[in-house]
Amino acid sequence: MAVVLIALAALAVAGAVLSGSWLLAATAGVLSVVLGAAATRITHSELVQARRDAARDRAEQAAEYRSIADARHAEHARFTATMLARVAGQETALAELEVALGSAQKRAADATRRLNAEARRAELAEREGKELSGRLEAAENRAAEAAGRVTELESRIDVLQAELTEWQSMPEVRRHA
Repeated sequence: MAVVLIALAALAVAGAVLSGSWLLAATAGVLSVVLGAAATRITHSELVQARRDAARDRAEQAAEYRSIADARHAEHARFTATMLARVAGQETALAELEVALGSAQKRAADATRRLNAEARRAELAEREGKELSGRLEAAENRAAEAAGRVTELESRIDVLQAELTEWQSMPEVRRHA
């Protein structure tokens, strides 16, 4: 519409100049200024409306991004809580296994001492060989079971320590995600 008004003003001025009348030229000049001002006003109004529309779109987009960020924050908080609970569980299990390993090692050491004592008694009491031989075999079985249990507990501790090391090596952002 603004272009049409400016073109109309140009035609009016061109027509007045061609007519040769100063009164008609002056009137055409005033008309062209008024039409130019109207064209400028129309352009300005459209520009202002376009800026308002763009600002509204940006505000809507910002609100959408805010809701997405809030959802991600909530998801991050849930993940962090889950991971902290898992780590606490692993640390508790590791502490329990360490206690069990200590007990198993103590039992193994006790069994080994008993085994050694039984062996010495067997050497000293060769006359009672059959009776002591049975007791020695039982002690050896207990020692083997204890050693097997120690091996199991040590391997479980190694696995848990590897998981804890892996978790601790994760970047801070992923650990709290």
